[in-house]
Amino acid sequence: MSDDEAVSELHRRLLTAWNSRDDAAMAECFSDDGLLIGFDGSVADGREAILDHLTPIFADHPTAAYVAIVRSVRRAGDASVLLADAGMVPPGADEINPEANARQTVVAASTPGGWRVTLFQTTPAALHWDDAGRQALTAELDAACAERGPLRG
Repeated sequence: MSDDEAVSELHRRLLTAWNSRDDAAMAECFSDDGLLIGFDGSVADGREAILDHLTPIFADHPTAAYVAIVRSVRRAGDASVLLADAGMVPPGADEINPEANARQTVVAASTPGGWRVTLFQTTPAALHWDDAGRQALTAELDAACAERGPLRG
C-alpha cells in the first residue's frame, strides 16, 4: 500500500469510528500529541483529551454519520495532508444534511505503529458566496451517499 493509500485508509478508519460511535477507535487514529478541531470549533489537544472529548458526545448525543470524498493526499515534508469533503446523514435519515457539509483536513505522520493523525480539522463548507458550488457539493455528496452510504466498519 502506498503512503497516499495508507493516509486515505487512516481517514476512512477515523470516520468509520465516528460513524460507529467508537470513541476509543477514533482516538486510536491520533498520535499521542494529535489535535482535533471540530465542526463547532471545539479543540481537543492530545489523544487522551480527544478520547475525553468524544466519550460524552457518543454517550449523550445521537450523532450524524459521515459520507466523505477524498479530494487529494499530498506530501508535506515528513507528513501527508489529506483534503476531503464530507456530508453528514442525520440519525434516521437517508440523505445528507446540506447545512452540515464540511471540508476536512487531516495532517498525518508515519510512526513505527503506522500512520497517525496529528491534526484533524473539520470546517463548515457553507460557501455563502457560491450558491452553485454549494449546490454542486451537496449533489456530489448526496450521490456518494446513495452509491455507498455512510462509512461503516
